Amino acid sequence: MQLTHLGHSAVLVEAASVRVLLDPGNFSSDWHGLTDLDAILVTHLHPDHYDPEHVPALIAANPHARVIVEPGVLATYAPDRAEPITAETRVEFGALKVQAVGGLHAVIHADIPRIGNVGLVISAEGEPTFFHPGDSLAAIPAGIDVVGVPAYGPWAAMKETVDFVRAVGASHGFCIHEGLLNERGWALSYNRVNEMTDTTVVDLRGAGAWTPGA
Repeated sequence: MQLTHLGHSAVLVEAASVRVLLDPGNFSSDWHGLTDLDAILVTHLHPDHYDPEHVPALIAANPHARVIVEPGVLATYAPDRAEPITAETRVEFGALKVQAVGGLHAVIHADIPRIGNVGLVISAEGEPTFFHPGDSLAAIPAGIDVVGVPAYGPWAAMKETVDFVRAVGASHGFCIHEGLLNERGWALSYNRVNEMTDTTVVDLRGAGAWTPGA
């Protein structure tokens, strides 16, 4: 498995000869122009996870890619060829499997209605298992080797992030959802999770494709 962090919550997963892009949102542009994708998956409808301005061009540039989105994305934006994925369901792309978990976005404030959110567990025989939680720390799937760690969100606190990473128990992780942080804020989150959990968090910003365990 190779993982490429393309800014904020956008992650390219390459495993079992399959290329899957997760959460192409408007806090990053490194995913613009990607081709040869087998799937585009979206955890929820917030624009930092689904960029309504640029995703249509991405879909058009990848005519054979399946577009799998949380149902709120489908209802709000109706992207071409989109199929819904709900919690506790699974889709397969050849030997690559994607299991959806959770179901609800984390609480931002009691006055703000909650929307849907599906965490995505990606696995293939003989490969590490990767978990992208979207915007929720509630689901704790078993057997995770690599976790995307939300570095900051208006819905999370450091104590919750640390407890989430401890509960998942992955050997490795990397920070995602960092688009609202300056360098000092990013370093604070990165260092705290490394210091306070048994998960080795790596810095994938601008690092290109990373092979866990290599």
